[in-house]
Amino acid sequence: MGETSFKIMLILFNIIFVAFVAGIVLFIFQYRIKKKEHNKQLQYKDETHKKELLKTQMEIQTNTMTHIGQEIHDSVGQKLTLASLYLKQLPIADFDQLQGNSIQSINEIIDDSLEELREISKSLTNNNIQNNDIISLIEQLCARINNLNKCSINFEYNKKVYLDTNATKTVIFRIIQEFVQNSIKHSKCDLITINLDQNENNIVLSLKDNGIGFNINTSIEKGIGLKNFRKRAELIKAKLEYTSEIEKGTQLTLELVNYES
Repeated sequence: MGETSFKIMLILFNIIFVAFVAGIVLFIFQYRIKKKEHNKQLQYKDETHKKELLKTQMEIQTNTMTHIGQEIHDSVGQKLTLASLYLKQLPIADFDQLQGNSIQSINEIIDDSLEELREISKSLTNNNIQNNDIISLIEQLCARINNLNKCSINFEYNKKVYLDTNATKTVIFRIIQEFVQNSIKHSKCDLITINLDQNENNIVLSLKDNGIGFNINTSIEKGIGLKNFRKRAELIKAKLEYTSEIEKGTQLTLELVNYES
């Protein structure tokens, strides 16, 4: 074999080797792209599945609360109304003053309880949420809690805030309801502050109480409550921060970024 033939063979070998290496590199590159796309698809399916589960849970919870609200209105409300009617038919003139005053006081308590039951029933049903804007819903909640004289609620808001999606409105209102309920039940607070603001397309909800606070890391019951808040926030793709410090109260901040009504 001559020198020229050897050089040609060497060049061909180098070309084949380079092509082989390039083929391997291209194969690895394409494999990584396909693997990345596959992982994205799996992640998307997983996220979609989680969202569907959360959505189903929310629908079940909403239907349950609506049913409870209707039961309160139809069953307990009717019984209290009947008891009130019986009391009003009693011949108070036949009783002494002390007995008459007691009957009158009982009747007033029943009437007050009926009014509270109507408000609770209204707040539990989804129709009330659909028929009112978020600000009106929060104002109704504040009025009901303030009338109980157990804890004061201060509500500050930006009039520009508007939520046109019932799902988003429902989630935000349920978060507020749960926070207020937890604060009244556990925190021993006398003041809850609600702030609803909008900066361009960002809507920010801030909830705060001046209660005893708690350790998030060690409280199992509060930890479960925090999970509920996070699940609700995930449904509307909102950022959620939840903090609590002993003797300094509890605060929740929910932010809807780039929300377009």
